[in-house]
Amino acid sequence: MNLRIAVLPGDGIGPEISRQGVEVMSAVCRRFGHTVSYEYAICGAGAIDKVGDPFPEETFQTCMRADAVLFSAIGDPRYDNDPTAPVRPEQGLLAMRKRLGLFANIRPIQTFPSLLHNSPLKDDIVRDADFICIRELTGGLYFGEKYQDEERAYDTMAYTRNEVERILRVAFDYARRRRHHVTVVDKANILVSSRLWRKVAQAVAQENPDVTTDYMYVDNAAMRMIQEPRFFDVIVTENTFGDILTDEASCITGSMGLLPSASTGEHTPLFEPIHGSWPQAKGKNIANPLAQILSVAMLFEHFGLTAEGQVIRDAVNASLEANIRTPEIQVPGGAHYGTTEVGAWIVDYISRG
Repeated sequence: MNLRIAVLPGDGIGPEISRQGVEVMSAVCRRFGHTVSYEYAICGAGAIDKVGDPFPEETFQTCMRADAVLFSAIGDPRYDNDPTAPVRPEQGLLAMRKRLGLFANIRPIQTFPSLLHNSPLKDDIVRDADFICIRELTGGLYFGEKYQDEERAYDTMAYTRNEVERILRVAFDYARRRRHHVTVVDKANILVSSRLWRKVAQAVAQENPDVTTDYMYVDNAAMRMIQEPRFFDVIVTENTFGDILTDEASCITGSMGLLPSASTGEHTPLFEPIHGSWPQAKGKNIANPLAQILSVAMLFEHFGLTAEGQVIRDAVNASLEANIRTPEIQVPGGAHYGTTEVGAWIVDYISRG
């Protein structure tokens, strides 16, 4: 297979982890006889500095020419505490999702046996937890009508039947490939937009009788995720709820640096770690590259290259078992490995076959 990949390293630790993702992808392609080409583009704060736009038209065109986008992270402390900034790095991410039509965000949550000790939850609670959060990505509060003056501000959570139905169909499709269980998360006792979600979900559930469907308010889901994460198989929810719940779910695994994601929809699919740009770690060679590397596994699997994805997963598991880990997940007394060293070890593991 010939793969054309748009690479968007972004800000902060983005370029460091991006390099490891590219090296791993190249190693897998060499092993399996694929060809891969990369086209780099700017986004986020770096793009604002260069052209005044966090998602420039040239970057959009680069993404549209590609088979997939490998994205890393955006964000800069110059903007974090400045609510008056007219242009922000995060606007580039929202623009990318909207313009590429990436309405479905898929975030797998899976524990690693060698890292159970790193989770703030007890081993017997998180062991064997394995579920997927499917988050609607181009609607809701993030994209609804907004207003702000000195005394008043609002964001509008708006959804159409079509937006709700298409993300639900993605969820049922994933459930059918897994354990045939979908949990629809909403706030239908309070929000009218959630009542539309539930009405549409009930109709789609009737079309999928082979899948068990249940409904849960978002506050209850947040509690249940901590108390009994093994209950879940596929969670589907709207944009804001999904953003919050998936960050909460990341603590189950013991580190945000382990969680990849995919965003799919109308145009080029995008693969990225769920964590942010961690500007404080920029240039220190301490950022965990595993979420970026596992995003590459998801990229291969998206194109039906399951063996290629599994090789990456095996290499990541082997690195963890061998304690080849960046500082935030290293065992007490373990050797120090940086971003580059972890990436190089995984590339070598893949290359040795």
